[in-house]
Amino acid sequence: MEYAVKTDSLTKIYRKATAVSDLDLAVPTGSIYGFLGPNGAGKSTTMKMLLGLVKPSRGRIFVLGKNVNHKNRLEILRDTGSLIESPAYYGHLSGRENLQLIASLKQAPAAQIHEVLRIVRLEGQQDKKAGQYSLGMKQRLGLACALLGSPRLLLLDEPTNGLDPAGIQEMRELIRTLPARFGITVLVSSHLLSEIDQMATHVGIINNGALIFQDRLSVLHEHSRSRMRLRTDQDEAACRILLQAGLPSICKNGVLYLNSGANDTVLRAVRLLVQAGIGLYRLEEEQKSLEEIFLSLVGRNSI
Repeated sequence: MEYAVKTDSLTKIYRKATAVSDLDLAVPTGSIYGFLGPNGAGKSTTMKMLLGLVKPSRGRIFVLGKNVNHKNRLEILRDTGSLIESPAYYGHLSGRENLQLIASLKQAPAAQIHEVLRIVRLEGQQDKKAGQYSLGMKQRLGLACALLGSPRLLLLDEPTNGLDPAGIQEMRELIRTLPARFGITVLVSSHLLSEIDQMATHVGIINNGALIFQDRLSVLHEHSRSRMRLRTDQDEAACRILLQAGLPSICKNGVLYLNSGANDTVLRAVRLLVQAGIGLYRLEEEQKSLEEIFLSLVGRNSI
């Protein structure tokens, strides 16, 4: 597998505080990689190190197949677009004028300005001063600036921060189209699992500067193990019967759970209860949510 971003023991220490610790990122080419973690986990620091805005304390960074160093950093950045923390713009200039300035700095063709305005749907507001833009429009302008120069890699740090629900959906849909339409690999950070779940193909979870999970999003979904919730006329007795039969069960806060959704296990449990004369009112399947998985991971529990 080819990787657009790969790090080897990437670490950043500020005085005595470790912001990022021995990070081994692996972002597949053509993926949307969701970089997930609580606020202060080290996401922004990591992205700044990838861009050369922050110097690592130790470790190596590979971007687009090249080991990043002071000699080739600018060359690599020409193929990289970014939107870190909040979009930068000149408020007294129009959206188009801001893009013209960035295009000249990136040595990007002027024809690309119309293209990126179309991609982020700002054509109708391009002559309005950027200082008068709504927060969502400013985010889209920042994304347009990042797309100038036809980057192969895009780094987006919390791109939906502060947006209303409509703006969040619009930004999410834009990001989802980038790999297929333009061949761009996207590394997008967020502290919201629901956001990453709706646009990413791969996910890395960071907490206290350390990477605690990294794989396809589908693998994370596989850990959403199902269990059965039972409602009987004798929950305590039912739990004892199931446990004596070696079936994983628990009665908690007046609710009986069979900690397995396997068909043969459920069938055996129901037969045992019926044979014991216990009335079964209801049988419901429950799945561990992605939020619960995320919290268990952040709590350092293994999945």
